[in-house]
Amino acid sequence: MGKGLFITLEGVDGVGKTTQALLLKAALEQRGHQVVHTFEPGGTELGSRIRQLLLNPEHTELSSMTEILLYAADRAQHVHEKVRPALAAGKTVICERFVDSSLAYQGYGLGLELAAIEAVNHWATGGLKPDLTIYLDADPADCLARTKKDRIAQRTLEYYGRVRAGFLAIAQAEPERFKVISAVGTLEQVASRVLKAVEGVI
Repeated sequence: MGKGLFITLEGVDGVGKTTQALLLKAALEQRGHQVVHTFEPGGTELGSRIRQLLLNPEHTELSSMTEILLYAADRAQHVHEKVRPALAAGKTVICERFVDSSLAYQGYGLGLELAAIEAVNHWATGGLKPDLTIYLDADPADCLARTKKDRIAQRTLEYYGRVRAGFLAIAQAEPERFKVISAVGTLEQVASRVLKAVEGVI
């Protein structure tokens, strides 16, 4: 069986990634595709424990370097346990967040070295890259109003402005893989835009 399709959804906290991922999964399954929906951090049992460490607001002592490495550790287990096996079975994998989130959040957002983040994540994933990345774009101020204010979501709007700019910079650098979709509008309108982008590669 041939390799499946790896689709990632990106965007700032509260933009609606989970909703759109599930709508896309349903749409593709109606067309006969076998689809696995997953997410980072926490897409495995081990990863769920790492997620608790990363997002708990009480962990104010957690350094930026530790943050990067914890995300990479979660990703390594996720790719090994869930993503690669599904792709090898010919399934379509829809994953909320992947390496681009680390580049945007810890690289552009925190100002850490992009090359180092790329290197550790290349090692963690064995060089796995998405076939298609959909970035749901919206004003961070509107998105953050819908979040639960975990450790990351408590950061400033200025920080999230840098994260958004980072995602857009990645999109400009990799236009064939990275598609920018407006997340403004009804769920159905956004879902239609997402499906149209996916139809271009599936």
